[in-house]
Amino acid sequence: MDPTDRATRLTADLKAGHTAAAAELLPLVYDHLYAVASRHFRNQRRDHTLQATALIHEAYLKMVRQPGAEYADQAHFCAVAAMAMRQVLIDHAARRAAQKRGGAAQRVALDDAHVASVPDDSCHDLIALDEALERLAAEDARKAQVVIMRYFGGLTMEQIACVLRVSLSTVESDWRLARAWLSKELSV
Repeated sequence: MDPTDRATRLTADLKAGHTAAAAELLPLVYDHLYAVASRHFRNQRRDHTLQATALIHEAYLKMVRQPGAEYADQAHFCAVAAMAMRQVLIDHAARRAAQKRGGAAQRVALDDAHVASVPDDSCHDLIALDEALERLAAEDARKAQVVIMRYFGGLTMEQIACVLRVSLSTVESDWRLARAWLSKELSV
């Protein structure tokens, strides 16, 4: 069976309450999740307190422990994983910020070259990005979802269009407008 078809079947099994499907699903999506998580840590110090593997496992546990979690297919599962990874990273950044209470922060760039790349000592900027995403979601939830899936989940524009059930051009437009909005919002 094609791995994508198998992942779709397993997400349906999860939806139906078959918790054993979670153990089968992880190996199918692990490479994608690991690639995304690795990008988050590419510019990190070696002694960073959160590693790619831990990020994947924490996000995965958040997802499979959600009661009534529904995943339409593998792309949707990866989109939800992006949101879970975002939450793990934000929680980690908040804890680090609480410990540091100051320090030199770096800007988080929202460009294609740095999709899913978060510098270690940018915990304050990651929190600022999260707060800006919350404001964007209040204005336009779909644009915020596009940013979360692209930036935190590393999904392609095509995958995002599939998950959101909109055209590719809509997703590309949302990405451009959201990046501009966030750039303005974060530069204040």
